[in-house]
Amino acid sequence: MPPAYRIARKLLGSILTAEGLISKEQVAEALRVQKESKERLGEVLVKLGFVSEDDLSRILAEQLGIPLASSEVFTHADPDAVAAIPENLAREHVLIATSKDENELTVVMSDPFDLEILDTLEKMSGRAVKPFIGKSMEIKEAIERYYKELKTFKGLEELLGDVDYLPEGEEEEVDVEKLKAQGDEAPVVKLVNMILSEAIKDRASDIHIEPLEKESCVRFRIDGVLHEVMNPPKKLHMPLITRIKILSDLDIADRRVPQDGRLTIKLAQKNVDVRVSTLPTVFGEKVVMRLFDKEAFGRDISHLGFDEDMLSTIRRWIREPYGMILVSGPTGSGKSSTLYGALMDIKSPEKNIVTVEDPVEYKIEGINQVYTNPQAGLTFASALRSILRQDPDVIMVGEIRDGETADIAVKCALTGHLVFSTVHANDAVSTVTRLINLGVAPFLVGSAVNLVLAQRLVRRICPHCKEQYEPPAELLDSLGWQRKEGEKIYFYRGKGCMHCKDTGFLGRTGLFEMLEMKPSVRKLIFENASEEEIRKEAERVNLKTLQSVGLEKVKQGLTTVNEVMGAYITE
Repeated sequence: MPPAYRIARKLLGSILTAEGLISKEQVAEALRVQKESKERLGEVLVKLGFVSEDDLSRILAEQLGIPLASSEVFTHADPDAVAAIPENLAREHVLIATSKDENELTVVMSDPFDLEILDTLEKMSGRAVKPFIGKSMEIKEAIERYYKELKTFKGLEELLGDVDYLPEGEEEEVDVEKLKAQGDEAPVVKLVNMILSEAIKDRASDIHIEPLEKESCVRFRIDGVLHEVMNPPKKLHMPLITRIKILSDLDIADRRVPQDGRLTIKLAQKNVDVRVSTLPTVFGEKVVMRLFDKEAFGRDISHLGFDEDMLSTIRRWIREPYGMILVSGPTGSGKSSTLYGALMDIKSPEKNIVTVEDPVEYKIEGINQVYTNPQAGLTFASALRSILRQDPDVIMVGEIRDGETADIAVKCALTGHLVFSTVHANDAVSTVTRLINLGVAPFLVGSAVNLVLAQRLVRRICPHCKEQYEPPAELLDSLGWQRKEGEKIYFYRGKGCMHCKDTGFLGRTGLFEMLEMKPSVRKLIFENASEEEIRKEAERVNLKTLQSVGLEKVKQGLTTVNEVMGAYITE
């Protein structure tokens, strides 16, 4: 260790009292607590609320001449450097190595007075140790993340080392029984389990396992964005796909046509449904697994991103005895989440709720769910006719795709039933004209539809690394942002941290454009007015567009301008 770090040992309490951060009485109280808890004095002072962790780290860095580690240091730690310190030592002394070269190991520690561990690390690594001071909480979070990743990679290497790969060039001629045997081998089983468990821990909505020319690629879709997580060898691809097919009851012998299946992952605290889809490509079969967390829809509809006025409006309309509520948006915009949330909000023993879906994404207790089967003649339209004979109060149609389904759904809404459905359209007003274009008479649409929601999903700024900044005037002008002369406008963004895996985002929220059928809007629909005329009237009676709702969430610091504009432009 360089002489600069061989500091004279000062008492922590003396340093903090000299700076005026705490009193001698508080030091005495902390020492008394420390004697019982055996914790470090700094941790005790922070827990008792006598000093903040930020102030503690800053003062120690200034007094001892040791650099203060920024949050960014933890997000870019070198895994090889982390592995240079055993996990038990890192946890015991609350420290983590973040980088190394031939001569030096950089270590972030919460207790700079722990000189003995620095000597130990120097001898263990054969390098000089360069200490940084860091916050105890950030160091502990980094320990959890990086040592977990090290275990995962180590486990993956061990699994891959145990797999008996198929010889080159035998992919097409391989015997089905041999392939099934390989799919059932312990290493392949463990690898599939690892992929599934890591995806669930990372909050992934989809898992992509795709064959490339020389290797396989596993990617997770997290908060709407794909992230590459591992690249198993190409020869492992077929046993991996076979194992997934076995679990989802698909035909392992047929690798030249797309197949669809399901499986359920049973965890200690919850069950996760998985929808499996295979697709033949030039380099082999690709599999996409969509994860459906059943716990996600035990929550209140208020968690979806509605503001108070919208929430009040939707709750009023979903309790009407009849009429139609439509949700529109592109694939993956959260339409199903909104409909399921609405059904959960009104579900009761007094109501007979029946859904017809393709496929049934979430199984909900107390709701009768029907999945379509066109090969057997069970389409949305034919299912709706049968459902009407089941004495329903509420009907949910997964999607209105054709004129026949639209016509029956509208007539259901006009004959005493509450109907929920989705339609592919760009915004709320075009959803209405879409029904008319499908052949439903304007006067029927105007009478049946009560509420239309157009929606998108945007990523939420990570609360752990959220920072404020002043946007350039050019950006505000392009957005049409109204501001007073000299007024300072501030936006927010995520710097990137361990919690969000350096993306700056954590979770998603909905943007909703809500068209409520006011009398003046219904009148224009009856008259078969143009889409533009209906839109102008809707905005006059307080329709908030997707863009305006999105910019309001930017103002609230929930998301970024780029997220909102990206979601809006992709219409």
